[in-house]
Amino acid sequence: MAIALALASLVPAAPVLAQTGAPEGQQQFDRLWLGSAWYPEQWPEERWAEDLRLMKAHGANVVRIGEYAWSRMEPEEGKYDMDWLVRAVRLAAKYDIKAVIGTPSDTPPAWMTQKYPDVSQIQSNGRKVGHGGRRQFSISSKRYRDFCREIVTRMAQALGKEPNVIGWQIGNEPTDESYDPEARAAWVAWLKQRYGTLDKLNDAWTTQYWSQSYTAWEQVPFSNDKANPGWMLEMKRFITWQWVAFHKNQLDAIRAHAAPSQFITVNFGGLGWANRFDRYAANRDLDFTSWDNYVGSGHLKPYRNGATHDLVRGWKRKNFWVMEIQPGYVNWAGVSNMLYPGETRRMAWQAIGHGSDGILYWQWRNALNGQETLHGSLVGADGKPVPVYAEVQQIGREMAKATPAIAGTHPVSPVAVLQDYASRWAIDFQLHHKDYDQIEVLLDYYQPLKDALGAVDIVEAEVAPLAGYKLVVAPSLNIISETTAKRLADYVRGGGHLILGPRSGMKDSYNALEPQRQPGPLAKLLGGRVEQYYALDEAIEVGGGQNAGRATIWAEQLSTSAPDTETLLRYGKANGWLDGKPAVISRKVGKGRITYVGALVDDSVMKALIDGALAGAGVARDFAVPAEVELMTREGQGRRIVILINHGRTAQTVTLPEPMTDILASGTKSSVALPVEGVAVLQRGGK
Repeated sequence: MAIALALASLVPAAPVLAQTGAPEGQQQFDRLWLGSAWYPEQWPEERWAEDLRLMKAHGANVVRIGEYAWSRMEPEEGKYDMDWLVRAVRLAAKYDIKAVIGTPSDTPPAWMTQKYPDVSQIQSNGRKVGHGGRRQFSISSKRYRDFCREIVTRMAQALGKEPNVIGWQIGNEPTDESYDPEARAAWVAWLKQRYGTLDKLNDAWTTQYWSQSYTAWEQVPFSNDKANPGWMLEMKRFITWQWVAFHKNQLDAIRAHAAPSQFITVNFGGLGWANRFDRYAANRDLDFTSWDNYVGSGHLKPYRNGATHDLVRGWKRKNFWVMEIQPGYVNWAGVSNMLYPGETRRMAWQAIGHGSDGILYWQWRNALNGQETLHGSLVGADGKPVPVYAEVQQIGREMAKATPAIAGTHPVSPVAVLQDYASRWAIDFQLHHKDYDQIEVLLDYYQPLKDALGAVDIVEAEVAPLAGYKLVVAPSLNIISETTAKRLADYVRGGGHLILGPRSGMKDSYNALEPQRQPGPLAKLLGGRVEQYYALDEAIEVGGGQNAGRATIWAEQLSTSAPDTETLLRYGKANGWLDGKPAVISRKVGKGRITYVGALVDDSVMKALIDGALAGAGVARDFAVPAEVELMTREGQGRRIVILINHGRTAQTVTLPEPMTDILASGTKSSVALPVEGVAVLQRGGK
């Protein structure tokens, strides 16, 4: 399309080179890890050896234990029993299966919640969460943190020097904050430290609006209500700080007694995109991150699931583990259907292709009772393998075969998508259009990038190094601080191409409107601005002729103020306000270029925009593959690995740009046949 040609001609030559070495501090593993979550405390000890034998038979080399077993480790206050846990770890060693120890802080024992009700979580409506579920504790309770530190200390003393323990997982899927009196006191203390004076707080939040001004710290609300956007943003930051402190309390206890070789991670849930707190901040103290990958109802959505892996990898800019992955089906979805035969394998290899070094199934065996009795597993309540076990056995054989080539490699990309929790919160607080879905907006940009490349990074807007990227895309950077604005401007002047999406630069760091219109502190660099934004109740035209497309949900009327700012695309027939007005503008600055896209455009227009930006930025596209085939790449140790997955429902053939070594099937191939659910793992350049 002409849009692509226009962008290609506008982007500077001689762009910066992408990073090819491992990211700083990259966790290096000597193998790919495969296993499951095992709960030996639920079964007679004489059964353990058979469980481990079956694990070994499907290729497991790691198992996760301990995470929900507080009542077994401390059946009465101050009475500890770690011997069974040590026996389980040592028995696993006899089967050459390493152990990851989960701390049990997600499930406090009944004696504790009964004797010390102040450790319980209080919801925003004042209701106390009762015993019998998960996460019924207050993350702000000093007493609960003390109990956590003590039990974790005992665990680390017992297992911190065990040679078969390779790492630790703190808690499980951190989710809920608490609104108890102790949490409120922590909120007030946090506000005092952050703002210093109420005058500064009132000014930042514009509390003169609706007579919200505060004359005492205790007057500031503490709830999850919808209210002042500045206050709502600070609540999110406070909750983030509480989770960081909650995890560090246990992390320090482990570090005091564990061998330095034992890693510490947290498995984050919420299908990856959850934003109850800032997951960049929550990961800073960890050795690497992990997440829990579930489909739920239906079947794998390749772009969304792949982007989620990339988001997780970006939390620390390191390879990650999938600490829980779906073994066929779940129990909590609207329709907890079974994945297709081969789809479980496809999920595993997609995770590896996007940077996972560990795959653990949840769970090993169905419990006889409990809230998740009907969740998928690898063996049934009778201890015998269920049908998906054979598929995981195939995964085990393949991972063992691929380990020598893949270990020590990681995805490397010349492009980055910027993601920012404060911006997500700010937009979600004031959507202005019920269908404005920021994840879908990000995926609109991500999909054509991923179609062109074997790897795409999704990284933190505020601090991620940008110099190694030729193209940086910020789909929804609603909040742009002065510091971030300077980083982005320096990136552009140094030769990078920056694309900003709609709603960029609308708010400041306190979620207040920028007096300077969008994109706020980057308007001068752009040489243009947003004159007005519009929530759309009907689709409007973008472009014309061969460039014709549509915008829906959101559109902004742009103007140019610098003579060298160019209009790449205009609105066609629109709502009367937008007719003929600029929809996309771009300006060359220094050695680079900044482009502003003012609307949510359809796939054809977005593809043209991204294709043009890639060409102009000098980004070499990876080789072409058929639609519904995903290409993933990992690099390192002098190797480049190519992983191909057929996500479609018909067989496909992929022509390779050069002969490659087929790691799973052996031999050198010039083309690869991929059946439905097919996977190929290849190495470029031979052995």
